[in-house]
Amino acid sequence: MIKFEHIDFLYLLGILPILGIALLFFNRWKKEKLKLLSTENLHTNLYKNKSETRLKLKNISLFLGVFFLIVGLSNPQIGTNLEEVKREGIEIVLAIDVSNSMLCEDIKPNRILRAKQAVSNLIDNLEGDRIGIVIFAGEAYTQLPITSDYSAAKMFLKNINTSSIKKQGTNLSSAINQSLKSFNFENEFNKSIIIITDGEDHEEGALISAEKAMEQGVFIHTLAIGDENGGPIPLERNRGFRKDREGNTIVTKPNFRFLSELSNKGNGININANNSEIGLKKLFKEISKIEKKEISDMVFTDYTDRFQMFLFLSLFFFLLEIFILGKKNNPLKNWNSR
Repeated sequence: MIKFEHIDFLYLLGILPILGIALLFFNRWKKEKLKLLSTENLHTNLYKNKSETRLKLKNISLFLGVFFLIVGLSNPQIGTNLEEVKREGIEIVLAIDVSNSMLCEDIKPNRILRAKQAVSNLIDNLEGDRIGIVIFAGEAYTQLPITSDYSAAKMFLKNINTSSIKKQGTNLSSAINQSLKSFNFENEFNKSIIIITDGEDHEEGALISAEKAMEQGVFIHTLAIGDENGGPIPLERNRGFRKDREGNTIVTKPNFRFLSELSNKGNGININANNSEIGLKKLFKEISKIEKKEISDMVFTDYTDRFQMFLFLSLFFFLLEIFILGKKNNPLKNWNSR
């Protein structure tokens, strides 16, 4: 198993496409600028010994040098000692709403970020339990299969946003059904689904799915995200708010009543998470009432750093970029031929 000690460094990989485009435009600009500042004969003489292939290799070497530097800084670690670990716990699937209404700022900073804060706090307070993550809007997908690796759960949680699913809506039925698929019903562990949503514009079938979950022994809890007064849904880049077909600003309000009904069907509790700390304390108390079964997992207990290899590769490509000359008559080749 591979994990990253400083995983936030991997976000720097996003600069690589920018670097590639910048190198492309810089080389074009350099060539055009030289063409403007020199006569035709001088320009021909300057470029007749240039090697386009070598210039491309220089750019590729620089690109790879930056890539391996970023990976090295994140410190990849490989598990070296696999052991069986036994502990008591339950299995929990966190179903997180990523529909556009979760961008509403009726609670700060907005619903989706508050939901992620609540989930992060929940993960910090779990001990011995196994967790999975499902995201949903108009449809649902498994973001993280059930695992006891809480650091992996937090990593996947960071990447969740309202762009994760294109089809809009609040398909709670799909969220429940997808969450049920995450469980292994051959084991005897008690199971719960925690749905984090504003519950607005929900589609039919959610209550039926909740009953189906209860028949399989799965509890359903709901965290209702949002303020009772609701608010508009902001557009990207401060371009105002979403409007309906008549041009009126859309106001989104959480559906506390329905979410309470849904949790009752699932033999769980509903919590208004506009104050995530108070809500989570109630949820932790409810989860602690569930009988915990012994869970046996094979986990890596020792990890070995592997950053050295990536930093070496980074240095190699940086040096290669320096020593590759853009001319066809490479002095290094002439030196070797002596």
